[in-house]
Amino acid sequence: MPDSANFSFLKDYDPIFLQLASAAEGAFASDPNTTLIKLRQLGEALAQDLAARSGVEFDETTSQADLLWKLNQNIRLDPTIRELFHTLRIEGNKATHQFRTRHREAMDGLKVARALAIWYHKGFGKQGARFKAGPFIPPRDPSDQLRLSQTEISQLKAQLLDTHQQLESNQRLAQLIAREKEEYAALAEQMDEEARTFEQLASESEAELQRQKVEFERHIAELQRRQQSDAADTSHIIARTQQASAAFTPNEELTRIVIDQQLSQAGWQADSETLTYKNGARPEKGKNLAIAEWPTVGRQAADYVLFAGLTPIAVVEAKRENANVAGKIPQAERYAAGFSPSGAMQPAWHLEGRTVAWPRGDDGHYHIPFVYSCNGRPFIKQLAEQSGTWFRDVRAVGNIARPLQDFHSPQGLLDRLTRSRTAAQERLKHESFDYLKLRDYQVKAIQHVEAALARDQRACLLAMATGTGKTRTIIGLIYRFLKTERFRRILFLVDRTALGQQALDAFNEAALEQNQTLSKIYNVAELGDMAAAAETRVQVATVQAMVRRIFQSDQTPLVDQFDCIIVDEAHRGYTLDQEMGEGELALRDQGQYLSSYRRVLDYFDAVKIGLTATPAKQTSEIFGHPVYTYSYREAVADDWLIDHEPPIRYQTLLNQQGIRFDKGETVSLIDTRTGEVDTAELDDELDFDVEHFNRRVITESFNRVVCQQLVKELDPMGDEKTMIFCATDLHADMVKRLLDTAFRELYGDDYNEAAVRKITAKSDRVAQLILHYKNERYPTIAITVDLLTTGIDVPPICHLVFLRRVRSRILYEQMIG
Repeated sequence: MPDSANFSFLKDYDPIFLQLASAAEGAFASDPNTTLIKLRQLGEALAQDLAARSGVEFDETTSQADLLWKLNQNIRLDPTIRELFHTLRIEGNKATHQFRTRHREAMDGLKVARALAIWYHKGFGKQGARFKAGPFIPPRDPSDQLRLSQTEISQLKAQLLDTHQQLESNQRLAQLIAREKEEYAALAEQMDEEARTFEQLASESEAELQRQKVEFERHIAELQRRQQSDAADTSHIIARTQQASAAFTPNEELTRIVIDQQLSQAGWQADSETLTYKNGARPEKGKNLAIAEWPTVGRQAADYVLFAGLTPIAVVEAKRENANVAGKIPQAERYAAGFSPSGAMQPAWHLEGRTVAWPRGDDGHYHIPFVYSCNGRPFIKQLAEQSGTWFRDVRAVGNIARPLQDFHSPQGLLDRLTRSRTAAQERLKHESFDYLKLRDYQVKAIQHVEAALARDQRACLLAMATGTGKTRTIIGLIYRFLKTERFRRILFLVDRTALGQQALDAFNEAALEQNQTLSKIYNVAELGDMAAAAETRVQVATVQAMVRRIFQSDQTPLVDQFDCIIVDEAHRGYTLDQEMGEGELALRDQGQYLSSYRRVLDYFDAVKIGLTATPAKQTSEIFGHPVYTYSYREAVADDWLIDHEPPIRYQTLLNQQGIRFDKGETVSLIDTRTGEVDTAELDDELDFDVEHFNRRVITESFNRVVCQQLVKELDPMGDEKTMIFCATDLHADMVKRLLDTAFRELYGDDYNEAAVRKITAKSDRVAQLILHYKNERYPTIAITVDLLTTGIDVPPICHLVFLRRVRSRILYEQMIG
């Protein structure tokens, strides 16, 4: 394989990097499809190398999307670099499945891959950030002549259409089309000849590549063995990658490629180098085109005008990465005002039922309803004005610009244009509550949310005490929103599968109009059913499933897939002392869970409505202060809830005085990962207070005394249910054993072991255990850690037992609720 003109600096690293890059360049002329596939493999190899260096766990089953997510969680990849990795992944996947790559697309892929390789070299090369790569040297493109002919055809067609001439009878156009066919045949023959010439070389190269692949896998495995992922090593990798990112500035061409890719992912046909006004591109019926360099007022051109069929629907102003994108919205607005619909175009205001365009204050009219400003950079909260895709709906003077994660889809913009929010709000105002059988405070809660939406508030929080019927309130909200067309598709977000199943049961059972349930009236997609069917009106999903769908899969949802998100138990992620529960173990810590939770909410361009019994400061940062509050004390005063009895405290010498080990004392140490027990002599004295019981120090005698007292208070064969909160999963297992022993001693053969069950995230068939606890006689006593702390409805619960210190007010109030 000849030396690479653009990737030779990769020779300093594992040979597979340069081999893949050279193979991609070598295949370009004869097989651009293979070029993109090899570049995707190069991106995968670079990501695996980074992961192995930084101690990120992965194996042969880990997808590239999943690996990039893990890398970002561990070494905080620069958003622009992450976008380049994803561009190679997406284009490579297209090439693998569609087999119709154009040379233009493969050339863009080579430029993206080179930029990524330069970034890697600046991070890990000897010269570091001082490395100067020189200009990109494009390989010979055999499709140049064909592309020139296609441009001539497009330009002539545009001229004929602009002057209202017939295309079919134009002799010059017929000649150009005939020449285009000849050049197609010539290109095919040339590529076939190139392929035959390249075949022997490619065969040898592929054999070498396979050998290097085996060596690379050994190298990665060795790196993984050596790398223990300690903080110092990870910090070193973070420092190097951040240093490389600081020295990396994408040029205008790279920015153009990234923005084209983002538009394509949203459903627009985009190629700002060939699909331009100058090259003859014009809107076409049935196509969603992002036409670049469209002329507007004052001999200036909009970077893109987006056409949904023949309707000009949005203007995009695109800038280099370091530009202040938020500040360029007025420029996009000026282009939206200066645009003049012509020919067969269908003005956007006609779709809204208007006879004139939208007024622009005292200065003319907006002829296009939506404007964007972007620089290809994903949204970063800390650099809000310099990142993200900024958007403004110019149809109303009160609409403010806001940052999005990505562009809307063509259908999303058409829905936004044709569905009247004002009319929907008016329908909500006159919609009756009679058929919902709601309590007065539930009606007030819904009315306060709807009033906030009427004020254009995009986030609302309802604070309602546990047990006051938040689920019924949610059903009322959802039904009213869908019936009046206020929202098109709603995401109901929970953090646990059990809560999602509970909501689905309510959607299937609670009767609305004509005794029909929500699930009978509207299409409700269940947990695990993440396909975006057009007829789906409500999607029930867990935070963890949405994280995987958005950030770890090859089918990323559109930002306008949902226009409303309702979050049950909106305080979740903020409790301070819980074990990591179901699905959260995939994340490193609570900070990552909170970050992921927030990123899911921020990803969609949707109104967010949170419901919680225990608002926290962080909850208010997302949803704002509650628009309506119905407290536990109010519910007790109104006779909707029964207050709890004064608590009974069990006091022992240990929980009053703590545990102390003296220096030199021999103690048993347990490795919680392996279960192995060892003994050790203490180098210093150790003190543990009750907060550490059953977490850092196991005190079976303390737990045995408490359990022996509990069996005198609880009836395992009675009708009253009990919930016991433990410190850890291991602690829950111990309490189960001690209670079984104590009950057996008290009741003998009459005791039924099924009366006491551990129900935690690690239990077998958790959903079935919860169902039995709610609906069956046994178990009567549930031992849990955090799985049952929030939102699980079990009406017969009469006793709560805390075998742990609860430091979080939120968690405590959820538990007693």
